[in-house]
Amino acid sequence: MKFYVDTSVWGGNEDEEFKEWTIPFFEQVKQGRFSIVLSDVTLRELLPAPESVRKLTDSIPEEFLELVSLTEEQDLLAQHYISEGALTPKYESDAQHIAIATVLRVDSLVSWNFKHMVNFFRIKQYNSINLKFGYNTIDIRTPKEVTYEK
Repeated sequence: MKFYVDTSVWGGNEDEEFKEWTIPFFEQVKQGRFSIVLSDVTLRELLPAPESVRKLTDSIPEEFLELVSLTEEQDLLAQHYISEGALTPKYESDAQHIAIATVLRVDSLVSWNFKHMVNFFRIKQYNSINLKFGYNTIDIRTPKEVTYEK
């Protein structure tokens, strides 16, 4: 399994509300239970985060981590999410996360962002737009939903 991990999950590693599921998620990545995709969009958003959150990216073994950069194709799809009304320009980076995950055809985008990503109605919008422009649908889940039980 390969998951695109957005910025909220990296930050969730130290958040009281989310760390119960985020810490085991990253532990399972380190064990090779699944691999993750880390984009330049996420790295840019992590710049103002605490050092411990930024360093978490370095703790993932290379064989379970795919580093990617936003492509023109992915950015165009992100702009479709905005022009079609799924997101506003203010949340362009959220659109870019979804577009990267869609184009790369990951098994799921993993997020704690309930407003713009892990949201039933928005997922329907993204998938409608994906199909309209010739892409596959995207699955979006929380770390809790993709972490193996012990």
